[in-house]
Amino acid sequence: MPLATRTGPYLRLFARPGTLAFTLGNLLARLPMGMFSVSAVVMIAGTRGSYALAGAVTATGLAATALLAPRIARLVDRYGQARVAVPATLVAALGALALLLCVHYGAPDWTLFAAYAATATVPNTGGMSRARWAHLLKDDSEALHTANSFEQAADELCFTLGPVLAAFLCGSLFPEAGTLAGGVLLVSGILLFAAQRSTEPPPEPAGAALPSPLTSPGMPPLLAVCLATGVVFGAVEVVTIAFADAAGHRTAAGVVLAFQAAGSAVAGLVYGAAAPKGSAARRQPRCLAAMAALLTLPLVTASTTDALPLLAAALLVAGSATAPTMITTMTLIQQRTPAGRLNEGMTLAVTGLLGGIAAGSATGGWVVEHLSPAAGYGVPVVAALLSLVIALVQRDGAR
Repeated sequence: MPLATRTGPYLRLFARPGTLAFTLGNLLARLPMGMFSVSAVVMIAGTRGSYALAGAVTATGLAATALLAPRIARLVDRYGQARVAVPATLVAALGALALLLCVHYGAPDWTLFAAYAATATVPNTGGMSRARWAHLLKDDSEALHTANSFEQAADELCFTLGPVLAAFLCGSLFPEAGTLAGGVLLVSGILLFAAQRSTEPPPEPAGAALPSPLTSPGMPPLLAVCLATGVVFGAVEVVTIAFADAAGHRTAAGVVLAFQAAGSAVAGLVYGAAAPKGSAARRQPRCLAAMAALLTLPLVTASTTDALPLLAAALLVAGSATAPTMITTMTLIQQRTPAGRLNEGMTLAVTGLLGGIAAGSATGGWVVEHLSPAAGYGVPVVAALLSLVIALVQRDGAR
């Protein structure tokens, strides 16, 4: 297929007035999402000498985000993106700064948990961007599929560049550099994004009593799939950092993780340019099955060699099933979320993912410390299989 044909749908997206401006601001704000956890793990493990502590701290912050994010999203739906996102971001940035200072000055371990938990007020930047696309493309389902695919690729791009940038800054400058840079990028990006008012979806009508997305048919099991899928991401991140450290190349961890995200980003763009076949509900189990199968590659590779280039190649291939899985899942979320609560519905999905990432981070850290980094790659395989089982049970129950 000619390149122009494949990229045409994306070029048409950004021909719409205002879309390029809000996308640039959102990408700038989203990049730190791939930096913060890696920066925290490298910073804490490097200064305190414990991956278990680093994993527990990041897990605590993600768990706090899982609790607060839906409430912040509800405020965004009610009062508008600009009015809520800016103050929420400033609070989160202060939490990141507090973590940096606690690590730098050797504060007690409990202060690390408290500081990182304060970053939980960060708004769902990807969800706000998807809500804008849904508002602008509400009458064009094909263009919305392309927009959702682009957003997933953007997520992967940020998780490609974020870990690399974080590992480089922490390794070549000072341990706190990744967290500091992430905070600056987050605040700058949100300010730019919030300034683009022409594409902002209208807030919920005053006095409206809209149903919660949690009560929508099919949403609870779908969120359970998000939770199990998040375990995959959290475990892979912590285990890969530990594996690179054991091989004597801690600063290369970000590059290795970037290969997985790169594979996912490319797959997402290709998937978005193609017309999807069948309903999203029928496509989801197939995507999850492919993800579970491909995740065995890094497990086998890590169990047989300590060569980071081979592990990076395995993660590249394994990542190719991630974006199609997430695109299909987010499409189902949009379909099952009540009108007027879209940001909250998508944030619930992200909350499920974050809760899973927290569990995966803690579990992966425990397995690495008590067994081995290679054994840690078994955690994402089990989590992917669990998400597949949930999706199959949900589909069969809906018949």
